[in-house]
Amino acid sequence: MKIAIGSDHAGYLLKEKIKEFLSESNLEFTDYGTFKEDSCDYPEFAYKVTTAVMQESYDRGILICGTGIGMSITANKVKGIRAALVHSEETAQLSRLHNDANVLCLGARITPADLAIEIVNTWLNTSFEGGRHERRTQLITKLTGL
Repeated sequence: MKIAIGSDHAGYLLKEKIKEFLSESNLEFTDYGTFKEDSCDYPEFAYKVTTAVMQESYDRGILICGTGIGMSITANKVKGIRAALVHSEETAQLSRLHNDANVLCLGARITPADLAIEIVNTWLNTSFEGGRHERRTQLITKLTGL
């Protein structure tokens, strides 16, 4: 599995911890920035990661900002992206089982690092259930054009 990851300044330190986890798990990833804690604009990094996922260069994406809200709003504007703002292992699992989320959004100011790592682990190791949920994800695409 190949993962695209990105953050703004508020998510930078958590992103670095998640990258350590990905490395330890022998997962391939590319960091799309930011590469420092200086103030920056989250939409730029959300767009870079989601574009990489949609070009099918990467299987999934992970985005981190202060709350995860800005990243999830931006990510969901990109055609084919199903970004989920997740706060627990249960919502991580359900975002994959029921929604086939291909981008995970986290809030570094809201989610402690140890929980964030568990969320990432759960999210990466949960498959889409399909069935009635596939019909619903297809309906989202049909109704929104995204």
